[in-house]
Amino acid sequence: MSKNKTAKTRSAAEKARSTEVITSIVTVLLFFGILTGLGLGTVFSEKESFSETQNRKLADFPELTGKNIYSGKFTSGVEDYVSDHFAGHDGWIAAKTAAELLTGKRERNDIYILENRLVEKIPEPDMEEVQKSIEGIKKFAEDNHISPYVMIVPTQAEIYKNELPANAPNPDQQAFINGVYSQLEGSAVPIDVYSTLSANKDSYIYYRTDHHWTTQGAFLAYIAAARKMDIMPLTEGSYDIDHASDSFKGTFYSKVLYEGIEPDSIDLWLPADRGEEPEVEIYSTFGAEPELHEGMYFREYLEVKDKYSTFFGTNQPMVTVRTGNEGGKLLVFKDSYAHCFVPFMTEHFSEITMVDLRYIQMSYNDIIDVSDYDKVMFLYNASTFMSDRNLKKLMY
Repeated sequence: MSKNKTAKTRSAAEKARSTEVITSIVTVLLFFGILTGLGLGTVFSEKESFSETQNRKLADFPELTGKNIYSGKFTSGVEDYVSDHFAGHDGWIAAKTAAELLTGKRERNDIYILENRLVEKIPEPDMEEVQKSIEGIKKFAEDNHISPYVMIVPTQAEIYKNELPANAPNPDQQAFINGVYSQLEGSAVPIDVYSTLSANKDSYIYYRTDHHWTTQGAFLAYIAAARKMDIMPLTEGSYDIDHASDSFKGTFYSKVLYEGIEPDSIDLWLPADRGEEPEVEIYSTFGAEPELHEGMYFREYLEVKDKYSTFFGTNQPMVTVRTGNEGGKLLVFKDSYAHCFVPFMTEHFSEITMVDLRYIQMSYNDIIDVSDYDKVMFLYNASTFMSDRNLKKLMY
């Protein structure tokens, strides 16, 4: 090969290497530029304490103490703080969800992303805690000489289990519910809602983006409860249905920020011949006067993300509804599934009190007199009942 050809070849190779080096430098600078920009945005942007999109409180900056540094609490707290307040945080979550879907992965943050709905991954029940809950209900029945009604509601993961990814872990909620009811035999009156919800699974009985059942699902449970409780339920035709919102994106959406599922509707079922709105007393702090609210529907929540709180507002330790209707008094120990169920029961009771043991740090006897009530109900969804550690409070 001639010297000229050798020189030209060397020159071309050097130019190629030079181009690669420049490209690499530009890429590295661009990468660090993006990281620096996001970092500066994270540091200097205005910090929020609550994420409306994710519907949760964001991490606070941890307290800098020797104890926190030694235990590692400070380091983990900083990581949580940066993660929650990172500039473009919501965009990163949505992008990661989209990227994982492209790889065929259908699960993100313990949420299964199905064709028409989001469904929560349910962990196996803590049977030791479940047994304590069962014993708590038995002790309550014995102490108060009453047979309470018990309604355990299956979640979407059970009713739509055939739509879950192949081999997805999913505890058998039907067997679980039947097992609990069996152990409560003689102490409580079970209300079977599994059968009616399963038979109506093609109807709009659960939200597509949230963990709650819809008002229609709660109505089906109301019919099932009425049969057991010897009350005559209103028919579906007795209600005017107010489609109060069609833009509800619930707790499941908040975990994945996936836009491929149709937003949900908030429907208020209002008796056609309704009279005055019932008076609602909200007990957020015992020993203080309750907050009063006219009516069971807090329509201000229709304007924010947490639209399910239209039903009686956010979770509170105790809520009492004075209906003005004839009938006895009903006491309900519950989770938030009760919030769109209880309005149906107001047609048959003069007063209904809901107690959420998750928010009460004292004995139930310190806040209510069970003998004042004609009927008592325990209403929980199966997932809550599998993991709840508060029903055991009924034993003390």
